[in-house]
Amino acid sequence: MSTTRILDGGMSRELLRLGAELKQPEWSALALMNSPDIVREVHEEFIAAGSQVITTNSYALVPFHIGEDRFRKEGAELIRLAGRLAREAADTVTDRKVVVAGSLPPIFGSYEPQNFDPSRVQDYLKVLVENLNPFVDIWLGETLSLIAEAEAVRKAVAASSKPFWIAFTLADDEAAMRGGEPKLRSGESVEDAASWAVSSGAEAFLFNCSKPEVMQAAVETAARVFGKVDAQIEIGVYANAFEGETGEAAANEGLHDTRDDLNDDAYSRYACAWAEAGATIIGGCCGIGAAHIHRLRNTLLS
Repeated sequence: MSTTRILDGGMSRELLRLGAELKQPEWSALALMNSPDIVREVHEEFIAAGSQVITTNSYALVPFHIGEDRFRKEGAELIRLAGRLAREAADTVTDRKVVVAGSLPPIFGSYEPQNFDPSRVQDYLKVLVENLNPFVDIWLGETLSLIAEAEAVRKAVAASSKPFWIAFTLADDEAAMRGGEPKLRSGESVEDAASWAVSSGAEAFLFNCSKPEVMQAAVETAARVFGKVDAQIEIGVYANAFEGETGEAAANEGLHDTRDDLNDDAYSRYACAWAEAGATIIGGCCGIGAAHIHRLRNTLLS
């Protein structure tokens, strides 16, 4: 397990813990507007906990959250700020390299594959890519619900010399929890998504913002697809701690409750299973904090 790379965890609840105000629709973008020092502090806490990769707080910097007018007027400045804060936090580390991943979120809403608009998506992704580019080491298309969203990210960063990673969110409803074929929230199969990744040029293929219980089967499926064609693509996982079922609106409305049973010890046990199944990039998403990351670092890198 010593080859595992440790990601950071979820930004929003760490912002709240340190005193930032978050409310919909702006959500974590509000911290960039009102308390950017706390955004940097969250990055620093994750680095201190052991994160080798930190992700820019650009997830909510899309019209879905901040509105079309604000995106056009202030989006570029806020995106640059998100990139700069992560870069500054990473560059304070002198004993190891901390990689900055540029978050490229689902443009039309989390868990909202039906809202994807291929005719408009590049207009927004272009603004994110251009303004994050000076600060990031890799691109991370994350919480994507359908393969077309991932293909849009691939196209958006095609002119960049930097590697890109793709992270899909998985169906984690009752049927998925019973152990059926792992699927994206769009209903597309993980096998099809992994096959897309083989020809995409992505350096890593991850699963995020879904319950930890559904991750291992997805990792095993991806490993099988990659193994058949000897594809050298890393596999990663960063699960969430959401309580109950996560429906279409759950990722976008209010503060979703988190599970009491998913402490740092419990989460690390899941992570060990993912690593055994073939995952080499592991961290956390919503509700997974610095304490969880510290435990992951001690468990997976020991």
